Amino acid sequence: MKRTQTVLLGALVMGVVLYGCGSAQGEEMSPEEIKENQKGYTTGASVHDPSILKADDTYYIFGSHMDAAKSDDLVKWSMFASGVDENNKLFANLFEEPMEAFSFVGKNDAGGYSIWAPDVVFNEKMGKYVMYFSTSSTYKKSTICFATADEPDGPYTFRDVLIHSGFTNQNWDTINFQEINPDGKITDYLTAGDYDNLQWPNCIDPTVFYDAEGKMWMTYGSWSGGIFILEIDEETGYPIHPEADPENGVDTYYGKRLLGGGHNSIEGPYIMYDETSKYYYLFVSYGELQAKGGYQMRVFRSEDPDGPYTDTAGQELGMVVDHSKYGLKMMGNYTFPSLSFVYMAPGHNSAFVDDDDRMYVVYHQRFKNGTEAHEPRVHQIFINKKGWPVAAPFNTSGEVLKESGYEEKDVLGTYYYVNHGTDISSKVHKYESIVFEKGGVVKDSEGGALGRFSLEKGTPYVTVELNGQNYEGVMIEMKEEAGNRTMCFTAAGDNNETIWGVHYFKQEDK
Repeated sequence: MKRTQTVLLGALVMGVVLYGCGSAQGEEMSPEEIKENQKGYTTGASVHDPSILKADDTYYIFGSHMDAAKSDDLVKWSMFASGVDENNKLFANLFEEPMEAFSFVGKNDAGGYSIWAPDVVFNEKMGKYVMYFSTSSTYKKSTICFATADEPDGPYTFRDVLIHSGFTNQNWDTINFQEINPDGKITDYLTAGDYDNLQWPNCIDPTVFYDAEGKMWMTYGSWSGGIFILEIDEETGYPIHPEADPENGVDTYYGKRLLGGGHNSIEGPYIMYDETSKYYYLFVSYGELQAKGGYQMRVFRSEDPDGPYTDTAGQELGMVVDHSKYGLKMMGNYTFPSLSFVYMAPGHNSAFVDDDDRMYVVYHQRFKNGTEAHEPRVHQIFINKKGWPVAAPFNTSGEVLKESGYEEKDVLGTYYYVNHGTDISSKVHKYESIVFEKGGVVKDSEGGALGRFSLEKGTPYVTVELNGQNYEGVMIEMKEEAGNRTMCFTAAGDNNETIWGVHYFKQEDK
């Protein structure tokens, strides 16, 4: 089945829930029934900064702290590696002398070693699974390294350190800077003898992808000077360092700056190419990763792998004071009435297109439960008619986008609606109730008119004009994480906002 692109739906309002009506899909649940059916959901694993890899029929996620898990359904995960020490069999030789991966960064404040945000790709020319990962000891003293394995679950053999950040005028000659950039002036990377991390990247969070022409690229960066990209030599796994082009943001050592700078919160870059839309999608996370840190997922797009990347408003993100209005916010803090916990700080995602052409986003999720515990989540995503990704509101459960679409009678009723906004804060975007009525009318829970919706015949697309703002997305039937049957909409506006709506149905068969 060919994956379909997407369109909107949206609505805004406050009020109490209307219920008792239904659609052609069935009778909707009352608030009391939703509460009675409220349940928690756990994946059975905890992997921070999960990067997805599919090998044969198994899905693997690799994360910080040398954690890794696998699954056969994108719902339940089992850990197969954990812990930054020599007992972790994910690596074969990382902690063997001379421990080159840590020779520059040293130990962290806790007296141990830090391994951050790996990404594994199967390198077709090398015939190896190649892991790109970071070692770090401070918020700017980091390296990007790589390792290889014959099997996706390892063991991975450390190969080399590729690039460094956080050097000073006291230790810059101990790294590979002069070897890679013999004409470079080290003073261009320093301020008062220390590393200028407002201008240059923190060498962390590497991810690797193939472009439409078969070239391999690595994007990386966290806060500091922003997100950068380097081409990778597929024959060797090493970066191809470009000629400097300062006017276009290209540096010989670090490559090209794509987004950010000035130590704004932006990290975890992941680029995915979509053959249908012909766009490269650059996913990043804003905010701080703690439950109350405002962590969230944003996305930009480009027609070329090395940019320029823009958002739904056509903006590029450079060094700005307030970056909250830049980038389509796919997901932030939110809640729905069937969820046992408020969902907090979703982010540091990867993404992929599966063998059946369905597209997914994979990320870690925290909760408002008084802890910093986190789990992986996997949501199906769809590309709307303007070429922007929108995520299903719940973890995937095998749902299928209905290519032939819906009639108006199928989508009528009360929806629990969330607007993710564009804030970078601890604010929880709580659900409100809105009603889709006959004639394409959207009303609030007290009967006040809010706007209109329309379904595109023969497709899953839906469009809504609401308070002067258009959103575009899709309708999707799915079971949510408590197991309840729902009709959902997910949509994006040209104001960089994403909206979700959930209509709960009683559990009898259709």
